[in-house]
Amino acid sequence: MDRDEFHLTLIRNFKQMKYLLHIAILISLLVGCSGTKEVHQATTNKQFEEVDNPKEKALEHFLNGSIAEQEGDYQTAVLEYQNALKYDISGGIYYALAKSYLANNKLSNALQNIRLAVEDDPKETEYYNLMADIFITARENDSAAVVLEKLIELDSTDVNTYYKLARVYENSKPLEAIRIYEQLIKVIGPEWNILIRVAESYEKLGYNEEAANSLEKLLAIDPSNVALQKLIIEFYQRTENYDAALIMVNDIVESTPDDLDAREKKAQILIQMGEWEAASEEYNFLIQQEEIPLESKIGIGASFFAKAISDSSVLPVAKDIFETIDADTNDWQVKLYLGAIALSESDDSTAIEYFKYVTENARYNSQAWIRLGGLYFDNQKYDEAEKLMREAVEMFPNDFAVNLILGLSLAQNTKTLDAEPYLLKAVQLNRNDLTALSAYAFTLSRLGREDEAIEYLKIALKMDPDDVNLLGQLGLSYNNLKYMAESDSVYEKALELEPDNALINNNYAYSLSERALQLERALKMVNIALDADSVNSSYLDTKGWIFYQLEEYDKAQEYIEKAIEADGENSVMLEHLGDILFKKGKQSQAMETWKKALDMDSDSETLIQKVETGVI
Repeated sequence: MDRDEFHLTLIRNFKQMKYLLHIAILISLLVGCSGTKEVHQATTNKQFEEVDNPKEKALEHFLNGSIAEQEGDYQTAVLEYQNALKYDISGGIYYALAKSYLANNKLSNALQNIRLAVEDDPKETEYYNLMADIFITARENDSAAVVLEKLIELDSTDVNTYYKLARVYENSKPLEAIRIYEQLIKVIGPEWNILIRVAESYEKLGYNEEAANSLEKLLAIDPSNVALQKLIIEFYQRTENYDAALIMVNDIVESTPDDLDAREKKAQILIQMGEWEAASEEYNFLIQQEEIPLESKIGIGASFFAKAISDSSVLPVAKDIFETIDADTNDWQVKLYLGAIALSESDDSTAIEYFKYVTENARYNSQAWIRLGGLYFDNQKYDEAEKLMREAVEMFPNDFAVNLILGLSLAQNTKTLDAEPYLLKAVQLNRNDLTALSAYAFTLSRLGREDEAIEYLKIALKMDPDDVNLLGQLGLSYNNLKYMAESDSVYEKALELEPDNALINNNYAYSLSERALQLERALKMVNIALDADSVNSSYLDTKGWIFYQLEEYDKAQEYIEKAIEADGENSVMLEHLGDILFKKGKQSQAMETWKKALDMDSDSETLIQKVETGVI
């Protein structure tokens, strides 16, 4: 069978005509390079099997490999190409073998064979193309660039090579990428994709003017192209050239007033320029359009509300937007934002009405309950907050904020035992929240579980070692456990951080006065506290007790009575007053006062002893 007959027989067996072109290319590479057989034999030290017609045998294996390759069976293709090399050596076979190795992701083998193909025919561009692809796949971009530069030397009109080389350079050498793109423009003229890539490369380098010039060249090609104009507007926005962006978007809006996308871009640009009120005019137009989805309208309002948090002048604009949306919908999300806006305006009654609507119409939206509960709590309506959040916790038992607000509300209502499990749950749900940790520690302290309180305070202080409020609580817990050295150390650190902190000064002063230590310093400290709050009963009581320890009993009585007048009678202040009266020689009045104190705190051992013995 001669070669032509062999080809015809093979072609008749093909099931799909799409194989023909691929195989024809491979055959041309195979046949065109067969004249260098002796060189390759010497180079590769291969021994051919003895057959009558080795070239025909090689071609048979080569074509079988091509068929396997087309069917995606690259392993078989490799075996067939290797068999072909047993009967003939040519660049075409090495090229085909390298392609199959690349398809199998065996890059080392692919590179080895494509190098042999190039060695066989250094002018065959297909070989260089494949070699470049192998280097790119291996992420050896510098090597790929060398190969592609060689390709351009061989064929300066190959557009794909320019593209490939420029893309290789884009990330590592953007200036080189621009150089290649500009060469390509000389070959094929200004073209959309190229100019966009050039603009992007200039933008990466920070050459914004050059990037703009590339985009403007695009506009010169197609000046009426609105999509291109919007692309350029986005570029101006990214590079903060808002004036140019606004001019271009205004042209679009004037020519096509119903272009909603252009109006939104204009609003965005105005916001970027800080012109929120002007932006609202565009957004007000948008939210009145039926084709704009409700979620998008709410998103517009939300952006204004977010800005209003830091800039109160934007709040009326946000309110106007949401009221406009609200006129056409009963969606609870709109009510939620209107409630928050009313809250920001200190219009609590309106805020409560909006939040009530949300809890009634979006019952399973936890945020509505949280906002309303938080509003009640912040306004010291602890009964309402407790009632609402007890209902909320039934629906959202594992919601951190729900448990926290309920726990805090109960604690403020002096329902300390009831508060404990909810505050514990809040801590378990979010061990990184300082408010939850602090509130739970304080509750534990009120329950007499000081050791546990200290552990949670230590956890909180690991997150924020300089939180003076946490330090104050820790100092108080140590004091309650009579760990005086630890308590004093914590108070001293707190005062280093905030020398004028009223609560720290008062608590530390009281601790010192209880031990009759550093009384003159304690007096200065409580005066700092009273300068901050002159009618605070605890501060007044502390000052009275310091005077007691200084044996200035008249002054002591004056301040203790001021404390009682300020906040009513309690067992501690009455006990102090009784002690002062006793020291002043008024034993009967002292006894009456101690008994009144004991009625308020029947478990106090010191009061029991004083009432039973009549002495301090």
